[in-house]
Amino acid sequence: MTNDVDTLATALYVRTDDLLAQAPDLAPWRPEIGIKPRLTDAELVTLAVMQALLGFTSEARWLRHARAHLGHLFRYLPRQPGYNKRLRRASSLIRSVIRVLAADTTLWTDDVWLVDSTPVECGRSRETSKRSDLAGWAEYGYCASHSRFFWGLRLHLVCTLGGLPVAYALTGAKADERQTLLGMLTADPALVTERPGQTLIADRHYYGRDFEHTLHTAGVVLLRQARNGEAPRPGAHLFTPLRQTIESINQTFKSQLDLERHGGRTPAGVIVRVLQRILALTTAIWHNDHTGEPIKRSLIAYDH
Repeated sequence: MTNDVDTLATALYVRTDDLLAQAPDLAPWRPEIGIKPRLTDAELVTLAVMQALLGFTSEARWLRHARAHLGHLFRYLPRQPGYNKRLRRASSLIRSVIRVLAADTTLWTDDVWLVDSTPVECGRSRETSKRSDLAGWAEYGYCASHSRFFWGLRLHLVCTLGGLPVAYALTGAKADERQTLLGMLTADPALVTERPGQTLIADRHYYGRDFEHTLHTAGVVLLRQARNGEAPRPGAHLFTPLRQTIESINQTFKSQLDLERHGGRTPAGVIVRVLQRILALTTAIWHNDHTGEPIKRSLIAYDH
């Protein structure tokens, strides 16, 4: 275990513990009378982030590794069933920590956002699609970037140019990207009301007169590629390099944070595992920002 990972874990633990001390209602509900958990909620969040950063997709293997190598950071480690149950109950807390850390970076106030969606595959066999607890939410979709069909969900992401997640949503594979984006902005109106004139860069799928009018009314300036038959649109020279940026961010989730190897079998399980990876990226950017690293999105210091 490197000192970089230890330092990040300690910083995250302290920040989460302080947050829970200030707002104890953010902690997962548990009965007032009962056995007090030996692993605190702040330790649970820290353990989950370290699992994602170090590339352990199996919870059982991760806990074996943690028992062998992380005794200096965690006085107690649960068994896999307990860890899984605690993690699924901590989804709301993880969302809160994502927002607190993101807002505590210099990237949070960037006036340019990127928006895109990426597949979150949940199975490959026909039997899985029929019998899975995800059936009805997960569905067949098409990934144009990689020219492939898949069965699963889509992660919709609004982020800064530096890769900091600003808003996100997990939907069925066929969900309309435009309506999902509007839903994300409606669910958190302060994102745009506090940033008049925010620029949003998207691909050609984010189109439509009513859609663009809604964004314009909210104070968001949409830049996107022109569709076939359309006149050239402003900012066309920006799209190729910025398209590479959003693809690079998606690749960080998929290659370094194993987004499509999440292992979730139920809606709650998939949701928390996706949140776990969003928090891991946010934590790395937050820590890199506070320690003065030149590349905020770099995970190299933490993935081994």
